[in-house]
Amino acid sequence: MGQTMAMLVKLKKMHPKSVIPNYAKIGDAGMDLVITSIINENKEDITYGFGLSMEIPEGYLGLIFPRSSIRKYDLLLTNSVGVIDSGYRGELQATFKKSGPHLYEIGDRGAQIVILPYPQIEFVEADELSNTERGKGGFGSTGI
Repeated sequence: MGQTMAMLVKLKKMHPKSVIPNYAKIGDAGMDLVITSIINENKEDITYGFGLSMEIPEGYLGLIFPRSSIRKYDLLLTNSVGVIDSGYRGELQATFKKSGPHLYEIGDRGAQIVILPYPQIEFVEADELSNTERGKGGFGSTGI
């Protein structure tokens, strides 16, 4: 397999301890985001700042996901996946629901970002849709 060309994304460090995201291993899709601050915390939620802002190119978006290590913590990303639009220039951050005392700390890798292209969609109203094997079946209709 050949190598793919790297896409250049402008990045601004907003904190002295900001860490530029990178891939931990060859073939990784996500790049870890390191926590530089606690932006807000209350009884139920905690919002972490990653001390970075970026200029995602038009036609792309950033998706912020929990890391697989989240299972070791008493946290749940509140919006499941964060969407960073190409026009956003603020600090990357993530808010988690707290379910116990074991939380991320400043300096921990608290999330990961994946940057992907997306198509521009134009909907076309139709009276009928094509038939498929699945049809209208949903919510477990495939037997799982």
